[in-house]
Amino acid sequence: MAHIGRRRRPDLRGNVVFQEIYALHAAELHRFALRQLGDDCAAEEVVQEVFLRAWRSADGFKPELASVRVWLFAIARNVVIDEVRSRLRNDKRMTAARAAAADAGEVSKDFVHTTIDGRLVQMGLSRINADQRAAVVETYLRGRSYRDVAAELEVPQATLRSRVHFGLKALRSVMADMGVRTAA
Repeated sequence: MAHIGRRRRPDLRGNVVFQEIYALHAAELHRFALRQLGDDCAAEEVVQEVFLRAWRSADGFKPELASVRVWLFAIARNVVIDEVRSRLRNDKRMTAARAAAADAGEVSKDFVHTTIDGRLVQMGLSRINADQRAAVVETYLRGRSYRDVAAELEVPQATLRSRVHFGLKALRSVMADMGVRTAA
């Protein structure tokens, strides 16, 4: 096993070392994220993001300050905080959208079916990636322009369009898994 302790600076971008670090810490990072978020898919995304950030900032790792494990958990903590904040922003947006719709008098004639359909969509949305969920809600459900949403989320329009495309695809798959049939 490659030396990844505190005495000398390891080459974290080396494939063998990085694979060893992943093998040693991925499961524990996943358990940490799962405990914090209560969502297995989100926990997997956190682990992926942790290792992506670790790879990108490998030059910033200082073995004299902390072990690789401590460094990875610090990154994981930040990613979990980002995910929780993202969820809170999305929840606030959904609440505001529902309030705006109620204020505008957009009450369906068939309230029960609309409520059930809305709840199913909400459940489906909660099971897809947070970035994709925000993109779908803002552009597809709220009808906002790609330009405005991309500026608000600070991402290129092409990235936003990709998130919407893959978000809708993931939502269709989740809804199918939930037993929801599409209208003919």
